[in-house]
Amino acid sequence: MSFPLRVGILIFLSLLAAAACPFFGLTFIPPESIFIPDHPDSLVFWRLRLPRTAAAFFAGAGLSLGGLVFQALFRNPLATPFTLGVSSGASLGASVYFWLGGVALVKTGSLGPLFSSLAGAAVSVFLVWSITSSRGGLQTAVMLLAGVVVNFFFSSLVLFVQYLSDAHDSLRIMHWLMGSLAGVETARLAELAFVVVMGGVFVFLLSPQMDLLTAGEELAASRGVRLKTLKLSIFVSASVMVGTVVSLAGPIGFVGLMVPHACRLFLGWNHRRLAPAVFFAGGAFLALCDLASRLVLAPAEVPIGIVTALLGGPFFLWILFRTNSAGDLF
Repeated sequence: MSFPLRVGILIFLSLLAAAACPFFGLTFIPPESIFIPDHPDSLVFWRLRLPRTAAAFFAGAGLSLGGLVFQALFRNPLATPFTLGVSSGASLGASVYFWLGGVALVKTGSLGPLFSSLAGAAVSVFLVWSITSSRGGLQTAVMLLAGVVVNFFFSSLVLFVQYLSDAHDSLRIMHWLMGSLAGVETARLAELAFVVVMGGVFVFLLSPQMDLLTAGEELAASRGVRLKTLKLSIFVSASVMVGTVVSLAGPIGFVGLMVPHACRLFLGWNHRRLAPAVFFAGGAFLALCDLASRLVLAPAEVPIGIVTALLGGPFFLWILFRTNSAGDLF
């Protein structure tokens, strides 16, 4: 089977799976009822389930593309979108907002957690960039270490803020950290879709250079790739996508690890094939995870971050058993 056909089949199956998700819930919505004006099933489908599935799709696509980009940047298939501390920075921003109750901050209504988490993500990106630049150039090893340091530092501050909070605010922080797609506003969904789609196009255009970067920095430089510009471009684009997703849905883990890894096994290392496949497969994967979060303990809802974490553990174990004696993951 040719690679273009594989990509086409993967995209088709991903779209089919994502399109089926809004019809399932506590009750199944018959397809013929969604076009009947003012019908209860139609209202539930168009106002609740479809926007939530769309939010899950674009969030999954953004996290998966972020994982693909960071794995190319660090030449490590186990790198995740949260490697450089973007997630912990966004988590800290949201935690501070909940701790202060929004009183000491600008009264932004429902946009408060969004702005706060985006600000936290921006601070983490700035710190990683500043630390890396201060060491001269954009060395991958220095960037990775800076990201790890910022990630642990901000994660510690999140725990400290949670400790200082009262029971109500502490519960709100914990719930947000578990990740949820409930209540994503339509205006925020449009912004999420725009950021992720533009990021996907940008990653696709950089695919040939990412192939060379994955093969080695010396080879990429010999082929005329401007390493500093390329690293900065993919670093910023991935961080913006991940920061936007985390600001709306919370830090949903393992998606950016599992989806690019699985697609790479099916399609190889060519990023021009991987980018569209990861976009659609990641969206369908998180849409299915969101469906599972709504059905497992229905009518209660399991935070989607718990669902992805439960899948991530066995996935790591599977990777471990696939690793050969030389330590290669493929």
